[in-house]
Amino acid sequence: MRFKGMTIFVTGGAGFIGSAVCRHLLAETQANIVNLDKLTYAANLDNIPNGVSNSRYVFKRADICNAPLLRQLFSEFRPDAVMNLAAESHVDRSIDGPGEFMQTNVVGTFSLLQEALRYYRGLNDTQRAGFRFLHVSTDEVFGSLGESGYFSENSPYAPNSPYSASKASSDHLVRAWHETYGLPTLITNCSNNYGPYHFPEKLIPHTIIKGLSGEELPVYGDGQNIRDWLFVEDHAKALTLVLERGRVGQTYNIGGRNERTNLRVVETICDLLDELAPRTITPRRDLISFVVDRPGHDRRYAIDASKIERELGWTAERSFESGIERTVRWYIDQQHWWKAILAGGYASIRVGLSQ
Repeated sequence: MRFKGMTIFVTGGAGFIGSAVCRHLLAETQANIVNLDKLTYAANLDNIPNGVSNSRYVFKRADICNAPLLRQLFSEFRPDAVMNLAAESHVDRSIDGPGEFMQTNVVGTFSLLQEALRYYRGLNDTQRAGFRFLHVSTDEVFGSLGESGYFSENSPYAPNSPYSASKASSDHLVRAWHETYGLPTLITNCSNNYGPYHFPEKLIPHTIIKGLSGEELPVYGDGQNIRDWLFVEDHAKALTLVLERGRVGQTYNIGGRNERTNLRVVETICDLLDELAPRTITPRRDLISFVVDRPGHDRRYAIDASKIERELGWTAERSFESGIERTVRWYIDQQHWWKAILAGGYASIRVGLSQ
C-alpha cells in the first residue's frame, strides 16, 4: 500500500483542498497524517469526517508562522514529507486586506521552509533520500492569458492580485530553498478547484447556495472571464502522485482541461438546480445579475497539464459536467454543512472593491 509507515504533514488540512488531500490519503494509502491548521474562518474540521476515528490521523492547531511550534511538531512527529497547503486564498479578500495574505503565504512559507530545513539537516542519509517538501500553489501566479495559449511550467510569473503576488513569492522561496540549501522540494500550480466542502465565498458554492435560496446570483463584469476547472478529488490524487514520484526540484502544472466562462458556469448551476431542486416560480437563470467587476480581474486561465500526464500518468478523471452535477447534488444533500457555516456568522457580502 502506498506510503505505508510514512508520516506526512498536511498544512492547511482543514481547508478545502487540504481536507480533500487528507480524505484521499486516509482512504487510499497507509500514510499517517498530521493535519496542521490554524483554523481560520474558512477551515472546518468537519471536512474530514473519516479522520476522528482513524488511528492514522492527528490534528494539531498550528499557525505556520509560528516557528517554535513548528520546530516542536517536527521533533515530535518526525515526518517523512510535508505537503504545504496552508494559505489565504480568496482574491477579493486579498484586495481589501493584503496583509494577512503576505503574513500567511509569504512569512508562513518562509517559516515552514526554515523549520523543514533544520529538521532535514538532522536526518540520516537514508531519511534524507526519502524526505520531500511539496508546495501547493496556483495558476494565478502566471497572470492573465489572451484568447489562446496555455500556462506551462515555463510560463513567466506575472501576478496581478495581492493573493497571486503572495503565492508567487512563496513559490520563489521554495525554489530558492532547493537551489541554495538543497531541500528536496516540489511545486505544483493548479487551476480553479471545485467540489464538495468548498467554502461558500467562492463562485460555485456561492451560486449553489444563493440559487437554492432563490436569491440574486451576481456575476462579475460581463461574465466572460474564463477559468480551467479541476475537480478537487482529481487534484488530491495528483498531489499524492507528485509527492510519491515527482522529480525533486521540479514544478508540475495540474489542470482539468475544462475551460468555461464564469457566466456559463453559473448558467449550468442554474439548470442543474432547476432539475434537482425545482422551484415553482421562474427559472433560476432569471436570478442572474451582472455586477461591478473585480479590480484587476484576470481574463483567462488555462493550464497545459501534459507534463504531469506524461511523467506521472495522471489525468483528470471528471469532466466538468460530471463534476459539477456531483457538486450540486452534494450541496443539496448536505445542507447542514453549509447552513452551519452561515449560522456561525459568515456573511456573504461583497468584498474586494477597495480603490
